Amino acid sequence: MTKALEQAFREASKLPAVEQDALAEAIRTEIAAEEDWEESFKDSQDVLEDLADEALMEHRASATRPISSKKR
Repeated sequence: MTKALEQAFREASKLPAVEQDALAEAIRTEIAAEEDWEESFKDSQDVLEDLADEALMEHRASATRPISSKKR
């Protein structure tokens, strides 16, 4: 565990029990969401490479145009 996380837990331990429980649930939810995100994209590297190659080919063929930052 990092020193920063240890410090955060020390500070959290001073909170009332109900707030500690809410913080614990938020942490667990965030960890689960990160795991879901990783799972969703773990097999997408080949697809992303194919899309990047396609975009580069289109750009080299002058089939693309710049994205305007101006609002229309």
